[in-house]
Amino acid sequence: MLNTYNFPEFDYIRSADQDADRPVKHPVVIIGAGPVGMAAAVDLAQHDVPVVVLDDNNTVSVGSRAVCYAKRFLDISDRLGVGQRLVDKGVTWNVGRVFLDEEQIYSFNMLPEDHHRRPGFINLQQYYLEEYYVDRINQLEKADLRWKNKVVNVAQNDGYVTLSVETPEGAYQIEAEYVIACDGANSRVRAMCGLESKGQIFQDRFLIADVVMDPKKFPPERWFWFNPPFHEGQSTLLHRQADNVWRIDFDLGWDADPEEEKKPEKIIPRVKAFLGDDVEFELEWASVYTFTCRRMDKFRHGNIFFAGDAAHQVSPFGARGANSGIEDAENLAWKLKMVMQGDAAPALLDSYSDERVFAADENILNSTRSTDFITPKNQISRVFRDAVLKLAKNYSFARPLVNSGRLSVPPFLTESPLNTPDQDKFNCKVVPGAPCTDGSILRAGKEDFLLSCLGNVFNGLLYAESASDLTPELLAELSSLAEQPVPIKTVVVAPHELAVELPSGVELVVDQYGVVKERLDAAAGTFYLTRPDQLVTARMRQFNRESVVAAQHKALGK
Repeated sequence: MLNTYNFPEFDYIRSADQDADRPVKHPVVIIGAGPVGMAAAVDLAQHDVPVVVLDDNNTVSVGSRAVCYAKRFLDISDRLGVGQRLVDKGVTWNVGRVFLDEEQIYSFNMLPEDHHRRPGFINLQQYYLEEYYVDRINQLEKADLRWKNKVVNVAQNDGYVTLSVETPEGAYQIEAEYVIACDGANSRVRAMCGLESKGQIFQDRFLIADVVMDPKKFPPERWFWFNPPFHEGQSTLLHRQADNVWRIDFDLGWDADPEEEKKPEKIIPRVKAFLGDDVEFELEWASVYTFTCRRMDKFRHGNIFFAGDAAHQVSPFGARGANSGIEDAENLAWKLKMVMQGDAAPALLDSYSDERVFAADENILNSTRSTDFITPKNQISRVFRDAVLKLAKNYSFARPLVNSGRLSVPPFLTESPLNTPDQDKFNCKVVPGAPCTDGSILRAGKEDFLLSCLGNVFNGLLYAESASDLTPELLAELSSLAEQPVPIKTVVVAPHELAVELPSGVELVVDQYGVVKERLDAAAGTFYLTRPDQLVTARMRQFNRESVVAAQHKALGK
């Protein structure tokens, strides 16, 4: 139990599958109702794909666990109908500060641009995140979340998977065309399939202490200390969460006894040394952890897909666990829909593993480098680290070398075979394989944001300067894109309202501040094609219908 949160208990409900004469086959079964599994369930249900979620527990995660959610996570959660609740409850922050001893050596801003709907990061305890996703799943007819349903065996057959499930009322079996294993770092599904996750175990121990205290003590920012006087020779990290709960991470070293360090009589003196004797606080939750950077060789095995910690693990420095996990879910959901409906080649599903293995490798590399900088493993590394920290205060060239955790940013899947390479020159970061940018717009005369117009389907973004750019022939071609077997809905971006009647499948938004034009390096006729997961898959200086259709076919694995 926590002082600031009452854990819900969800009812076990007997399903009709348990009374069926033979195993019932479902399109998709997800194993694990953590953040990744539930995000995948919501995404699939919103794509009109029926999904069953099985979880062996009947509540949300105990302890704050993951707390830092990046802008990309929030953008995805917006599309899944949960983003606003997360932002309303969470603690918004963009600024981080790095200290050596007691002195600040520099600060950074995770969202230096204006006109984005979401901040660089929010902090929120994982149990709130899970609670909100449970509520969202319960709103969707296509999603069936079953508590106290423990998967004890999986067997791959020719084109489907059989699952054996234990419940409080006995065992039963179901079948699935596809299974998504989201059952965490110690994945039972992975073990049942005889598969491994390989990588590096770091010989470090860290203490998490969540304490409740006056929010005026520190601002809502990320503060990281190297060699602070209250924890000499080690490091400390501070984050504020909801309900005036503060997460403090203390580096303990490998020789620390985990059971001893978790005792309140050991934790409270550490926290007092940090905060000072005059600061009142309550210890909310504590844990001692070690961590691993590892991944499976492939994230697809037959009709079973692995996502989140079941597929890959990173150290907590950089907040890359939950953030990369929800990107897994988003990457897979639309591809499953397209293949199951016959709109894409079956090979499209292989691209899930290809793209997300690339992302996992990028996260593991950054996470490993962060850990090695924070806790040097030899004298040479420590001398280098300390020299960089001392230089960083006065010399800007040294600051990029300071690594207190390279914070999560979405990977650019520039080498994905689903992309259509540029044939024209652009001068912006929104390249094929990158998430589309955001920007303030007017939509139907009301303030909104570009990303609100995109997602769940293929979208086109066409920039027009004036009504004369939108010829009847062009509008007819744009409308025809929306009538294809896999529709492409077009958003026309213009600097002001245009006196033109738009056909079905075409929408106009006003780029009143010019930020969309700038961020897309757009001119009259510039066209971007985005996937259902809001990643850019092609762009061109002048719209050409044949080129757009060909780019969509490529993105569908055809």
